[in-house]
Amino acid sequence: MFRRIKNKPLRYSVITLYFIILFFCALELNFLWLFGYSPTVKDIRTPSMNIVSELYTSDGKLIGKYFTENRTPVEYDRISPAVIDALIATEDIRFYQHGGVDFRSFISSMISTATGDRRGASTITQQLAKNLYSTRNKKSQGAVKYIPLVRTLVYKLKEWMTAYKLESHYTKNEILTLYLNTVPFSSNTFGIKTAAKTYFDKDANNLNVEEAALLVGMLKATTTYNPFRNPEKSVERRNTVLSQMEKYEYLTPAEFKKYSQRPLKLKEGKFDKGSDGGSYLRSAVSRYLEKWCEENDYDLYTDGLKIYTTIDSRMQQYAEEAVNSQMKILQKRLENAWGNENPWRTSDGKEILDFPQKAAQRLPYYQALKKKYPANQDSIDFYLNKPKKMTVFNWGGEKDVEFSTIDSIKYYAKILNTGMMTLDPFNGHIKVWIGGIDHNYFNYDHVNQAKRQAGSTFKPFAYLAALESGMTPCDKFVDKAVSIPYGNKGKTEYWEPKNADWNFSGREMSLRWAMGKSVNSITAQITEKVGAENVVKYAHLSGIESDLKAVPSVSLGPNDVSVFEMVRAYGTFLNKGVRSDPILVEKITDQDGRLIEEFSAKQERTLSEEIAWLMLYMLRGGMEEPGGTSQALWEWDLWKKNNQIGGKTGTSSDYVDGWYMGVTKDLVTGVWVGCDERSVHFKTSETGEGSRTALPIFAKFMEKVYRDPSLGITLGPFPKSTVKISREYQCPTPRYQADTLSVDSMFLDSLSVPDLNTDSAVLPLPEPININTPKDQENKANQQPANRPPAPVKTEPVIEEKKTRKQLREERRENKAKQNN
Repeated sequence: MFRRIKNKPLRYSVITLYFIILFFCALELNFLWLFGYSPTVKDIRTPSMNIVSELYTSDGKLIGKYFTENRTPVEYDRISPAVIDALIATEDIRFYQHGGVDFRSFISSMISTATGDRRGASTITQQLAKNLYSTRNKKSQGAVKYIPLVRTLVYKLKEWMTAYKLESHYTKNEILTLYLNTVPFSSNTFGIKTAAKTYFDKDANNLNVEEAALLVGMLKATTTYNPFRNPEKSVERRNTVLSQMEKYEYLTPAEFKKYSQRPLKLKEGKFDKGSDGGSYLRSAVSRYLEKWCEENDYDLYTDGLKIYTTIDSRMQQYAEEAVNSQMKILQKRLENAWGNENPWRTSDGKEILDFPQKAAQRLPYYQALKKKYPANQDSIDFYLNKPKKMTVFNWGGEKDVEFSTIDSIKYYAKILNTGMMTLDPFNGHIKVWIGGIDHNYFNYDHVNQAKRQAGSTFKPFAYLAALESGMTPCDKFVDKAVSIPYGNKGKTEYWEPKNADWNFSGREMSLRWAMGKSVNSITAQITEKVGAENVVKYAHLSGIESDLKAVPSVSLGPNDVSVFEMVRAYGTFLNKGVRSDPILVEKITDQDGRLIEEFSAKQERTLSEEIAWLMLYMLRGGMEEPGGTSQALWEWDLWKKNNQIGGKTGTSSDYVDGWYMGVTKDLVTGVWVGCDERSVHFKTSETGEGSRTALPIFAKFMEKVYRDPSLGITLGPFPKSTVKISREYQCPTPRYQADTLSVDSMFLDSLSVPDLNTDSAVLPLPEPININTPKDQENKANQQPANRPPAPVKTEPVIEEKKTRKQLREERRENKAKQNN
C-alpha cells in the first residue's frame, strides 16, 4: 500500500503518521488490555467528582458533612481573581494560548531537564485530566505498567489525549473552575472553597492576594507547604508565587514588596468533623438514609446531596446544654456514692470481682491476644495490664493518661450516659436527637440502638389496656399486697409485687391517682385483670416495636425498649390516637438545590380520640394527683399561664435505669440515664430514681424552650377534647391530713406497730378533708379538671387515727388475750 508513494521521505512520513494514528487508536481503545482505561466522551461531558454531602437542620444551619474527600464545588464568579492570576502565573502562563498541551513548554522543559534544571511542563488542563480522571490509578493501567519507560510514556500520552478532549468540550474559565474544585490542599481538604474556609475562615471570593498566593503555592507540595504544620516554608512558597505574579505583571514591584512582607495570618475555619469525626445525629441520619440511597442509587459520601433534617438547631442546642449540665452533676453524684469502692455489683450488692477481666474478653484486642498467645493466659494478662498512653473522656475536658486495657475498662464502666429525643407527633418530625454524652468516645446511640428496661414509664400501657377494656380513670382499686399466680415450666408460681417504698397504704385509689403516684400493687392488679397480653397488644399499637414478654410484671417495665420507641408511643396519646412514625429527614436536594425527595411521616390511627385524650388526662396525674411522681417539676419555671405537663418517671431494679417521659401540648420528650454497664448504678432512690436523674434534664430543656419565643412553643394547658368524653373521669382525689405523731418514736413505741403479716397491717383511714375550691367546682361543672392542684403535702398521709398511750396499751392487752384464747 505504501509502495505506491514513490517519494521515499514522503512514504516514510506517511508510514510514521499511520502507525502513530494506529497507536493512539489502540491507546484509546485499550487494545488487548495493554494500556488501561481512557476517559470517554461521556466521561468528559459529565465529569465525576467526589462531592461532600451536607447535613442541615430544619432552620437551615449546616451541622454535618458526609465525604470521602472534603470538597464543596464553587462557580467561577465566586472565586477571587487573585486566585486565578496566581494560578496562571505559577502553573501555566500560556494557559490561554495552547489547546491543552503546550509543546513549547514541553520542549523547553526537556532541554532544562537535560541540563540538570528539572522543571515540569504539565499544563493546567493536563493536571485537571490527572486529578479528575485519575489517569494513573490501577483502573487506568494496562499490561504495559510492568515496562517502566513505556509505562511513563503511555501515562503522558493519555493525559495529552484527555487534555485535548477537555479543551474541546469546555471553555478556559470552565477548565479553571473544574481544576480549582478538584485540587487537594492537605488535611483532607479538596477544592478552593473548602481550602479558603479551612485556612482563612472565609469564602473563596473574599481571598486577598497574599492568601490566594499561599493557597496556590500549596499545590506544589500540600504537606510541605501546609501553613499549620510548616508556617515558615509556607510563607517562603507564598512569596515565590508573588514573585511569579510580579514577573508576569499581575503585580507591580511595589505591590509585590507590600504583599511579600506581610506576616502569615491564619484563621482556622470551624468545620464539622464530618466523616473523620462523628456525631450521633449524623450517624443516625446515615443509618436512616442507608436504604433510600441503595434503592435510589445515590452515594451519601460522594454525590453532593443536601439533606435537610427535621431537627431544630435551637432546640437541639438547648437539649445539649440541659444534658451537659445535669450529666456533670449526676456523674459527680455517682462517684460520691461509691467513693473508693468498685461499683460493679450483683443485685444483692456483692462486688463482681472478675468484672474487668470478663469485660476484657468481649474486646477484639483480647481475641487478638488469645490468637497470638494460645494457651498462655499469663501473656494475655501481661498485655491487658500493660499501661500505655491514651486520651480518655472527662467532663472537665479530654484527659491524657497512662492506662492499661483493664484500667480503661474500669474507668469507662463508671461513666453515666444518656439518650434523649423530642418529637412533634402531629407531623412526626424529630426535633431533638441526643444519642449520648460524646460520640467520639461512646459510639453506641442511646436513642434507637440501645434498649433498656423502661421501668414505670411502661405503666401507662397497662392503664391504656384498662381504658380499652371499658374502665374509667375513676375506677378504684385498693393499694394492698397481692399474690399473682403464673405458670413457669409447668409449675404454678406466685409473683408478689412491692411498692417503691415497700409499704401498702390500704387505700382505695382511682386509676388516675394510682398511675400518677406509680403504685405497683394497683398496676399489677390492673394487669392481671386486663391480661398481660393486652398490655403488650396496646403497647405495640401505640408504637413499641421491641419484642415484649407477656409476663405478669410486664407493666412494671422489665422488657428492654428504646427511647425512640417510647417517644413514638407517648406521641400517639398527644396526637389524638394517631401513631406517627418519626422521621429524621424532611427533604433532599442536589448541589444546586433541585428537589430529589421529600419525606413525610407515615400515620395510622390506632386509638380512639377519646381514649387518647383520657390517657393525656391520666398522664397529667403525675403533677396533679397527691404524691404524683412528676412533682419535682415544680422546682423549675414551667408553670406560668396555666401551663400543663403530663409525664411519667421510671426506674428499673437497683436504680440501673432512670427514665422520664414528658408530654406538653406541643411536644413529647423521652430521656434515659444510666451506665452502659448494667452492673454499675446508684445505691439509693434518693440518688438514682428517674425523678432525680432523667426528669431534671427534661425540666431544664423545657425551661429553655419556653423562654425562646422564636420557637413558637408556648406555655398553656392541653387543648380540650374535640369529641365527647363518655367515660367518667372527673373524680378529684381526697387529700389526707398528715399525722406528724405517727412517726414519733417518743409517742408510739415499737410494740404498737401492727404486724404486717396479719390483716391488721391495713388500718382504717381517717375521713378525707374536702379542699375543693370554688374554681374546682367550676372546673367540675365544665367537665374539665383543674389545671393545677394545690401543692402536695410532702409528708406521708396518715394511715391510722391518733391514739393515746393508754389506749394503745389496752388494745395491745386485748390482742394478747385474744391470741391466748
